[in-house]
Amino acid sequence: MKGDPILTRAARLSGRGRYGDAIQLLEGEIFRYRDSFTYHYTLAASCLYSGDYGGAFTYFKQARDIKMRDPSVLLGMALLFLRRGEINRAVDLYLEIQDVDPGNSRAGAALGIIRKHGDPDTIKGMLESGRLKKIFPPLPELPFSAGRVLFPLAAVLAAGLVILAVVTGLNGGFGKKPARGGLDETLLEESEASRPVQTGGSYRYVLTGRQVLDNYEKARRLFLDYRDEAAKVELNRIIESNASEGVKNKARLLMSYTVPPAFDTLKDRYTYAEVNVDPILYRDCFVIWRGMAANLDSREQSTSFDLLAGYDTRSTMEGIVPVHFSFAVAVNTDEPLEVLGRLVPSSGSGDSRIVIRLEGTAVHQAPGLRN
Repeated sequence: MKGDPILTRAARLSGRGRYGDAIQLLEGEIFRYRDSFTYHYTLAASCLYSGDYGGAFTYFKQARDIKMRDPSVLLGMALLFLRRGEINRAVDLYLEIQDVDPGNSRAGAALGIIRKHGDPDTIKGMLESGRLKKIFPPLPELPFSAGRVLFPLAAVLAAGLVILAVVTGLNGGFGKKPARGGLDETLLEESEASRPVQTGGSYRYVLTGRQVLDNYEKARRLFLDYRDEAAKVELNRIIESNASEGVKNKARLLMSYTVPPAFDTLKDRYTYAEVNVDPILYRDCFVIWRGMAANLDSREQSTSFDLLAGYDTRSTMEGIVPVHFSFAVAVNTDEPLEVLGRLVPSSGSGDSRIVIRLEGTAVHQAPGLRN
């Protein structure tokens, strides 16, 4: 919990069975922690264990908006579906857990119970009797006590320093993150580095050879620092430029190693105004944009709407952005919301204008967004 006093205290209260106190402590902090997975999960688990199933469902859903496939969140959602008698939806989530975390004992136990006692009323009765605590999601982890681990840790650190001395000698010093997979494969060959540009043709960006090499190395450094969206901007500049095909192919390869972010892991956040200047430069970048939803189209397997970007304050609208989710999400058109999605620029019909679209991956909508 990174030393946050409120989240640490709430976890301790919940761990001691004082669920109501944990809920009371956290519920007044929704605006401060609206992007915090730990906050929403602690609140959801506390509600679940206290018997507030409606609150648990609300907060588990918001936690899932931040981390879509976290096994503990999926356990909570599946348990609530079991209690509702929606066995098929629970089974789907348990299977998803096993896909993400094959050794998850709680999901395995739950599927075994469903196979043995398939009747929804029977399972609901077992849940309410307290006989199925073994399939409940875990309570939030308590922070370590310094007193309990200080002396063993000293011994571990002493040995670890010896190893670090060797490792840092290889990596070039302390404080550097380990290399991410894909860096070695994306190194430019000598022939690519010696001829980084091509002549002839029409390009969106015209760069010098030095600029191509500098931009590419900048993208690799950003990737190493887990700043994938900033790296994509540099890579898009290269892909749309007069860079040689060899360099462009390496840029596409490096792009393929980037990973989708969550609400709490997106480091570089580009505004609508920034993207609107040159959308192609931000192709495939993930953004978090705030606003209101309009023209909602909710279906069983998808959700689409127009995001009125910047209109969450109901004073200024920056633009209208079509948003599409390839799965169903709950959206309230009367409340402000935040959308996490991948930018998909496309040509407007009948002209050269670039239309900004979002392929949505998560929605965050809570009362605190009204402030």
